[in-house]
Amino acid sequence: MRLDSHQHFWKYNPDKHSWINEDMKVIQKNFLPEDLLPLLSQHNIDGCVAVQADESFHETAFLLDLAEEYEKIKAVVGWADLASDELDKDLDQFAKHPKLKGYREILQSKPIEYMLRENFIRGIEKIGKRGYTYDILVFPNQLEATLKFIKLSPEQPFAIDHLAKPNIKLGIWREWKKEMAPLAEREYIYCKLSGMVTEADWRGWKPNDFQTYMDIMLETFGPGRLMFGSDWPVCLVAAEYEQVFDLVDRFTEKLSPTEKKQIMGENAATFYGIKE
Repeated sequence: MRLDSHQHFWKYNPDKHSWINEDMKVIQKNFLPEDLLPLLSQHNIDGCVAVQADESFHETAFLLDLAEEYEKIKAVVGWADLASDELDKDLDQFAKHPKLKGYREILQSKPIEYMLRENFIRGIEKIGKRGYTYDILVFPNQLEATLKFIKLSPEQPFAIDHLAKPNIKLGIWREWKKEMAPLAEREYIYCKLSGMVTEADWRGWKPNDFQTYMDIMLETFGPGRLMFGSDWPVCLVAAEYEQVFDLVDRFTEKLSPTEKKQIMGENAATFYGIKE
């Protein structure tokens, strides 16, 4: 099964989506399944994982409604306030949805110590007991805290989004590699080869700009825990879907057919529990 492990849908609202600034004007509009499905078909991709972009219960419900309507949306990563005293009740309202596979918060916008709070760790334990995954969205300066966080949540399935956003534009990688290595030592942690073009020079990137970063992830996580993700439509500020797909598709050409299949979809199916 070929899967896009990371993409978004939204009905654009300038207040709710205030993070989409004027430099990102190309994505200041609606992006819905009818816009993505032709791209998936063009690249022989069987389905996708829709990931939250807004921190609200409305966002989770919106994505789950789309997933019920469109068969190619294989999984949803929704949002919940994991530190809330009402978390059990909040999780119950979506528990009947089989395509809800995990949760995520925008940790990159939070204080570094946010993920280390006792009530947040308790929330991670609660979603883990219910069989949900957790997507980690952080910047490199949050990786030290991320390791502490993961140590406090042993065996919880985690996916690191966008390689933890290394500074590809400036070619910085040594400290990022050092701090990613202990995360990769834990077999229950996966990493998404996604979001790379938006960390590069939007107007002047070249395919070789990403080679070192993907090589490092292959070396540390291995082909059995890497997942292709487009980060569509956010990627459109720097590249078309085809360009993003080609970066990972061509990178995996040097691997065995089995390893390539893992990265291009089978690992995502395993991580999110997606059936054919």
